[in-house]
Amino acid sequence: MTTLTRKPHLSTKARDALALLALDPRGLAEALLLTYGFTRRMIAQLVLAGLATAQRQTVKVGGERTEIVRIRITEAGRRALRG
Repeated sequence: MTTLTRKPHLSTKARDALALLALDPRGLAEALLLTYGFTRRMIAQLVLAGLATAQRQTVKVGGERTEIVRIRITEAGRRALRG
C-alpha cells in the first residue's frame, strides 16, 4: 500500500522568510522580519505548521531590559526549503 505524504505548499514570501531564517542558527527577531515586510500572520502560520519556532527572550538594550520574540527555522522548515 502506498502512503501519500502532503508537502506543505509554501508561498514565495513564506519560502523567502524561511530562507532568511536559515541564514542564522540563532534565528531572527520578529521585529526584524516585520521590517523586511513579512507579516505577523505569515510568521504565525510558519510556527503553527512546525516550520519555525517562536521564543520570547529578555535582552538588554541601552541599559534597559526589553522582551523580544526570536523566530528560528526548524528541521521541518529546512526540509520544506529543499523539497
